[in-house]
Amino acid sequence: MSTEARERTQTGRMPAEERRVLAGTLVGTSIEWYDFFIYAQAAGLVLAPLFLAPLAESNPGLAQVLAFATIGISFLFRPLGAIVAGYLGDKLGRKKMLVFTLIMMGVSTSLIGFLPTYAAIGIAAPVLLILLRILQGFSAGGEWGGAALMAVEHAPNGRRGFFGAFPQIGVPVGMILATFTLWVLTSSMSPEAFMKWGWRIPFLLSIVLIIVGYVIRRAVEESPVFEELLKRRKESSTPLRELFKHNSKQVVLTAVIFIANNAAGYLLIAYFATYAVTALGMDRPSVLLATTFASFGWLIFTLFGGRISDRLGRVRTFQIGYVFLALWAIPMWFLIDTGEIGWYFVALFVMTFGLGLSYGPQAALYAEMFPARVRYSGVSIGYALGAILGGAFAPMIAEALLNATGQSWTIGLYIAIAAVVSLIGVSLVKEPKGRDLLE
Repeated sequence: MSTEARERTQTGRMPAEERRVLAGTLVGTSIEWYDFFIYAQAAGLVLAPLFLAPLAESNPGLAQVLAFATIGISFLFRPLGAIVAGYLGDKLGRKKMLVFTLIMMGVSTSLIGFLPTYAAIGIAAPVLLILLRILQGFSAGGEWGGAALMAVEHAPNGRRGFFGAFPQIGVPVGMILATFTLWVLTSSMSPEAFMKWGWRIPFLLSIVLIIVGYVIRRAVEESPVFEELLKRRKESSTPLRELFKHNSKQVVLTAVIFIANNAAGYLLIAYFATYAVTALGMDRPSVLLATTFASFGWLIFTLFGGRISDRLGRVRTFQIGYVFLALWAIPMWFLIDTGEIGWYFVALFVMTFGLGLSYGPQAALYAEMFPARVRYSGVSIGYALGAILGGAFAPMIAEALLNATGQSWTIGLYIAIAAVVSLIGVSLVKEPKGRDLLE
């Protein structure tokens, strides 16, 4: 019996190393996604007038679309980050890549907080902003796969869904941190002060968060599955070549499965608040606070989705989530369009049920779909491709649909179609729950 199993049996509590793994993946991922989401929030609220000033004056609608497009640009570089981190993660270990991606994300985010605006340096301002956004995308491409595998590969066989949900809830936690930070700032200073210098504070706070995350992640031991592969000398010398030769179908399916969740998630992250403030004229601090509270639903239902997938199976849990998301995608807009903050909260909170059930089991599902020696590469690349097809340009597409039709429910139709596509994708997967992760 292993030390971890003996400790679990004798005390009835989770072993110390498992607790460190869950803390490390949750805290590190939360910080990474805080960095990523603070940009997404700022893109909708302040970046267009500050970094695209001439266009914002002559054509505000187009400037807003382009500001949202800068969110998508970083997604295009996620596959590159996934390829590099996946290759090195399958060769050198999961832990090294987790530390590397955390530091890269923190540096790029902090530098955005120091960037001069268009008024100071002209066209160089948006160029530098896009370059730093590309670095964020590169980092995010390698982050998720490493965190997911560290959690799932440390998990007892019957609890992989629950363990895998911890890096997943790092996303809504990062969302909550980012939105709450913006709410505090917009509530405590004038709009003029926020636009002049206050918007920089959330980016600069990343410096402190990265130090905390680095210390926690350094304390986590390497994945036991990777350690066992090293002992057996089974690791592939060319994991990418082997991945695409034998597991290309799984890569495609992981991408398709993620499309709808990522698209809907990025509307929650980057679009709903902007729409409520700019299109409906709702109070910005109130909208940010309501969005923050609604994000707790995403956290709760993601953890719930991971846990029940250990009983119902990964595929069935995903299917329930996507059916619900498809059915709610259009009706929710009629609640939002009332312009009432209470109905706005209800619309978003209810949506998070579908988001959580189609996100909580993801880490376990993806890990069980790939053989160990190409797993980091497989889950990272599939995840990154799904993010491009799903969330990369979802806010931009939503804004374009609104401008073209004048009807917000068409955005819901877009999400409903995406949910059906992802539902078909996950239904093509043979239930992998319980697979030997050393295979």
